[in-house]
Amino acid sequence: MSGVNVSEDDSIKDCASGDYHHAPIIGYHRAPLSQKFGAPRQPNLVALTSVIEMLAPYDTPAAFVGLEAFSHIWLSWQFHHNYINKNGHANKASHASKNGHINKVDSSFRAQVRPPRLGGNEKIGVFASRSMYRPSGLGLSVVKLERVEVVEGRVLLIISGADMIDGTPIIDIKPYVAYSDAVDDAESGFAPTAPTLLDVTMTESAHEQFMTLINVEQVNIKQSDNANNKNNDTNSGTENAALLFIDSMNSMNSVSSTNSINPLNSRDGLVHKVQKQLLESDIDSIKALIAQDPRPAYRRTEISTLFVMRYKSVDVSFQLIESGQLQIMAVVEVNETL
Repeated sequence: MSGVNVSEDDSIKDCASGDYHHAPIIGYHRAPLSQKFGAPRQPNLVALTSVIEMLAPYDTPAAFVGLEAFSHIWLSWQFHHNYINKNGHANKASHASKNGHINKVDSSFRAQVRPPRLGGNEKIGVFASRSMYRPSGLGLSVVKLERVEVVEGRVLLIISGADMIDGTPIIDIKPYVAYSDAVDDAESGFAPTAPTLLDVTMTESAHEQFMTLINVEQVNIKQSDNANNKNNDTNSGTENAALLFIDSMNSMNSVSSTNSINPLNSRDGLVHKVQKQLLESDIDSIKALIAQDPRPAYRRTEISTLFVMRYKSVDVSFQLIESGQLQIMAVVEVNETL
């Protein structure tokens, strides 16, 4: 049992009586998206690269022997932002354990939800939906396994196509088996096909803002690299190797499951950096995310209303224009101190 001390609160006693099942968190998802807005509503809609950072003792390489023979994996995970209010604090109906994990122990059951696919107005049963507001608070996704990395003796899974945000707790991992998991004649109810994508454009000023931020980061990296070289010649090339790894993660064609070179020579910090470092190729990823139209269904006809999606270290503002396209208007660096 992980993350719950039953003696801390009488309301949690029911959890130990069989009404609740506690599963350990085996890892965390590290991704460019830190907020729900902008995240794909289903897996494999956007080929966005991200990382599963495994936790001890589940990060031992022995536990992943044979996994690279599978192209895709199932991930069981928790909708952890369901329990966070707009001020960034845990809701009153949640209980925070010693490790900061939020456990929902006193929530009201929502029998029906309004799927965005139905315009946000029509209600259906929660068990007929893939809504995040579920009794268990658990999600299930099939994603592409790009490769397994071993860093400092611990496992990182490089994946793509996830519909999870940064910091998502991972509960379980299983291989995807096509002969049993794929159902060719399945019926998909109110969602028989993938959602229609919108055209996305970017203003010249927004593109200039993005490129300026990239150039500033590259200068900072070079300065840091030069400082490291002066302090310790044995660290030469560390930052360059990290950047090469970041670039390879965002270029699907360069990924190889048999790659024996491990440029991630420092686990602490580098995983975080991989998900914050801006690249020119991120423009395509940002456009692909916005093309899914993350706006609330009831606001999709609003012209010239700005919406903001946080991606890595920037806030991306976009709006619907008269032509029916979504247009990126500005890219602003996030002030982490606020």
